[in-house]
Amino acid sequence: MIKLDQKKEIVADLVELLKPATGIYFVDFAKLTVKETTDLRKEFNGIGARMRVAKNTLIIRAIAEIDGLDVPEPLFFGQTAIIIAGEDATAPAKIIKKIFDKTERLRLKAALIEGQLYEGNQLNLVASLPSRAELMAGILGSLQSPISGIVGSINAVMRDLSSIIEEVAKKKAA
Repeated sequence: MIKLDQKKEIVADLVELLKPATGIYFVDFAKLTVKETTDLRKEFNGIGARMRVAKNTLIIRAIAEIDGLDVPEPLFFGQTAIIIAGEDATAPAKIIKKIFDKTERLRLKAALIEGQLYEGNQLNLVASLPSRAELMAGILGSLQSPISGIVGSINAVMRDLSSIIEEVAKKKAA
């Protein structure tokens, strides 16, 4: 049995992890073997995400302590693991989907990404969301496209002007 001090410490640790998170995933991992769970933790660590397991009541207490974090309590039943995303808020969804497609033993209960709550049946949608880096690359590509067109036009004018000067110089030399 966990003592009250230990429970308070677990809640404080969860609050510290959840506050700055841009992506939080709640999964049911009850059907996974110990080896699969260990491998899953390693995979999440590889992308900078963390996986934590705690009692549902302690998770609910931690969420209640964080302003602006609202996750419905009915989602917390059975065994719940929390995956806290690293820099890429959508990367854990891709791993969860891969494991679900392969074994169907890891189930997404809910995901909270950038303040938006996604339910477990929206796993495909969440996994297909582009990462922040992909979004930034797309925006930069869109911004650079007109600039590169202008640069190309200026270079064409300069090239044409130098060709004309070269032709005039040839005529004067002849």
